[in-house]
Amino acid sequence: MQDLVARFGVSPATIRRDLAELSDAGLVMRVHGGAAPLTDVEIDRPYEVVADESAAEKRAIARRAAALVRDGDTVLLDIGTTTGALARELRGRSITVITPSLAVLDILRADPVVDLVLVGGSVRRAYHSLVGPLTEEALRRVHAATVFLGTSGIDPHGWILDTTSVEVPTKRLLLDVGGRVVLLADHTKFPGQGSIRVCDLSAVSTLITTTPEDHPTLQLARSRGTEVLIA
Repeated sequence: MQDLVARFGVSPATIRRDLAELSDAGLVMRVHGGAAPLTDVEIDRPYEVVADESAAEKRAIARRAAALVRDGDTVLLDIGTTTGALARELRGRSITVITPSLAVLDILRADPVVDLVLVGGSVRRAYHSLVGPLTEEALRRVHAATVFLGTSGIDPHGWILDTTSVEVPTKRLLLDVGGRVVLLADHTKFPGQGSIRVCDLSAVSTLITTTPEDHPTLQLARSRGTEVLIA
């Protein structure tokens, strides 16, 4: 921190504010005394850009996922663009939706039927999400019939991956608060991207995908007890 103050000739308060803005934008990671650079894969791409990729497949997965939800259920929607597509499919349903996703909030906030619960946390503006200790503490206090989980990739060994280190603790907590964990992954997620392991496929109850039936990773998922549904 003091190095930055001396280098740029500004006050510590200015440095703290600038670092907070860079962290919210997903360009650095806040650490004690300052900030650390993220690797290239950790830099957030805008939510809108990611949502346009494989959009038709994401909608197909979302429709299949919505069919698993019954009226009266409480469901938890992860951060991500495929869960955003699922939120659109859940509009008008008599259910409770819990989420750390600001994108889901935007989709469902005006719905008079859905009971929407937003968990708190630090805002990642680029990816329209909430993360951090406040988010994690809130998630420890809830339970959902079904958790719908997104991913950046699934490697050939069956590891579910993510690209952003600040998001991984939230994803790991989601595994503990649902009666059923449903992973949503279009064909680009095999293997997709990601250098951080979230969990093994064996932690997932159901995988909904557009990947062909004979893909080796789907065969591996079935061998580990994961139900596979092709959208």
